[in-house]
Amino acid sequence: MPIPCATFSSIRKTSTSMYDDAGRLEVLLQKFDEAVELLAQAPGFSKPGKLPRVLDTARRVLLQQGGCGAIETRAKAIEEAGIFAGSDWETPQYLVPTLTTFSLKSPDANVVVIEALSELRLLAVAKGSYQHALLSQEHARHYLTQVMAINLGMLFGAPSEAERETQGKLALIPRHLFSHLAERIGYEHVIDQLIDEIWRILKQRPIQVDAIKQMITQIALCQANPEIDLGASGQGADRLVSSLYGPTQGCREDPGTEVYRERLERMDTSALQAEAMGFARAMHDTGLVSPYHAVLMRYLLEESDYLLTEAMGLSSTGRDCLLCYRELVHALIRSGIYPATAQAVYGLALLLERGILYQPPVAPAMWRQLNLPLSEWTQARLALAYGETATPRARLIEGVLCMLGLPLGVGQGNNPTCQSARALSMWAYNDPDYLLQMVAWAARDDEIIMHFEGLPISSNQSQSGVASELPIDLDPVSLIVVPHLDRIYAEMGRRCIGREGDPHRWVNPEFHGWWSGRGFCINVDVATGNLTDLDAFIRRFYACYHPYHNGNQPLIHPQPAGMAITDSAARFIGWHAITIVRASLDPSDVMRLYFYNPNNDSGQDWGDTVIVSTAGNGERFGEASLPFDQFTSRLYIYHFDPLEHGELATVTEQELDSVKQYLYRSWGASRIPDTELQAEQGVQPPINKV
Repeated sequence: MPIPCATFSSIRKTSTSMYDDAGRLEVLLQKFDEAVELLAQAPGFSKPGKLPRVLDTARRVLLQQGGCGAIETRAKAIEEAGIFAGSDWETPQYLVPTLTTFSLKSPDANVVVIEALSELRLLAVAKGSYQHALLSQEHARHYLTQVMAINLGMLFGAPSEAERETQGKLALIPRHLFSHLAERIGYEHVIDQLIDEIWRILKQRPIQVDAIKQMITQIALCQANPEIDLGASGQGADRLVSSLYGPTQGCREDPGTEVYRERLERMDTSALQAEAMGFARAMHDTGLVSPYHAVLMRYLLEESDYLLTEAMGLSSTGRDCLLCYRELVHALIRSGIYPATAQAVYGLALLLERGILYQPPVAPAMWRQLNLPLSEWTQARLALAYGETATPRARLIEGVLCMLGLPLGVGQGNNPTCQSARALSMWAYNDPDYLLQMVAWAARDDEIIMHFEGLPISSNQSQSGVASELPIDLDPVSLIVVPHLDRIYAEMGRRCIGREGDPHRWVNPEFHGWWSGRGFCINVDVATGNLTDLDAFIRRFYACYHPYHNGNQPLIHPQPAGMAITDSAARFIGWHAITIVRASLDPSDVMRLYFYNPNNDSGQDWGDTVIVSTAGNGERFGEASLPFDQFTSRLYIYHFDPLEHGELATVTEQELDSVKQYLYRSWGASRIPDTELQAEQGVQPPINKV
């Protein structure tokens, strides 16, 4: 069984101690409450001087048995006092689970304590005892599940020698914290929810899977540890673990890549085919690629193209593409597929299945990519982000293959760069040779030049972009290209200053490509923030995008759009860039809008039964979807071709009313221009003002 919190408990008491455990904790909590009260009462300029006392007292509380629970009950008061003000923890909706490991293992006591306080705050939100203004109960629970998954070693294991040397008794705080989190959420639910969460994310086929692999590795270590009893939980983990560490008979016991390479040399054709088919099945089932798969791919280069196609699980389309571009495919495998870059196998397989090499510019552009000289800045960035287990060139080729194979798997990371991520995805989906040109400019020249209304914009000569810091938590292509795109996008916006209306009217077509419609609709008055021309906005959107109102014309090119994102309580969070991909009937004959969301996880609860689906409703890999009326209710900007005429008059009052009611019950509640409209629509005055 997992070691309970009491086993790790705090400082040993001497025989002359005046207090037992409960008494000591009670005294410390009294001091802690006093420190928090002083911090809360202090004016803003003097709060930094009061903070050390709060953190020092919190440290001593967290070292006590029951300290984590006591802090949890005080979470709201702690945050309102201003303990997180001015720090990265002030905005919990943007916190990244993978960074918690570094904070909790820090030798700086204040960093460890403030991270622990933040997790306990989120626990209070997840359990419903603290209704937070910036994140929902579901978001908090989801975050904590990820945090516990990534830090399973701290949950089940004692501090390592390195931790004891660098942290001393501080190393006990994360153990207390995770024991308390597991007890409150439930040990069995931690593993089972983690497995469900991994499968849910994998169904979206993201390009970046390092965090998922880390979670699976922790599950495998827990399963292999005889001191850990997971009970009935974790039964669904075997497929995940085997997909990475033993998908075939030849590597079932995870012998290591060198041993596996020697085994391949002793296999006959039949055995090699069995290995190839096993790897392909595991890869397409999960979207994950084992390092052993990369070893097999490199070995098969000298064996058989037929076995290569089997190892990638290709259909007739992919096989024909491989045979037509055999030398290029072989060169891509030699240069980009290694055990450290194994995901490139999946990217290559899906690239071949898309048949994009048949587009005349793509194959020459891929040859250029193979021989592209990388700038020192590009090599340094890739080495900083991914280490030196593979060369920067191999990392970038892996990134290119994955982005072209999974154009809807691009994520923006923990950065406000949804516009740039959307552009990369749109180019990979719709104009792959243009994407490859962008990669060449950025990786070789450290500069991208785009044009806005006929005038050039250089990424080197532009001012700062939307992101305040260089993003690091991105796939290899995004890591190199996004900083340039971000500055250019911001510069395009600056060139629209002084124009009436929303700048996206002019920026989006210039930034994303000629196929972005020049027609533009927005339902928010930029000056006041109030809703405007709502009926016309909805009617035109239905006429342009709904198959029943546009002559059943499928969408030809993906289109940029803007969403008003809401939380699970339907409260407005902010504006967000997405791509409209298609509209179609789902398996239940409900008309749905399928879209790409550059957020790292598209499955979200936007409140008022508006729950974004990522699988089970006709979605293809990487797509999110909503019923058409629900999607329209969260839409605030879209583009259209003004020369394509839909049937505005066929949009019924019932369809209009359905969209407007969803809108009025969510982000539009405080944006209705007058109370008469509220009364007319039967809308109650909003409780939460945006």
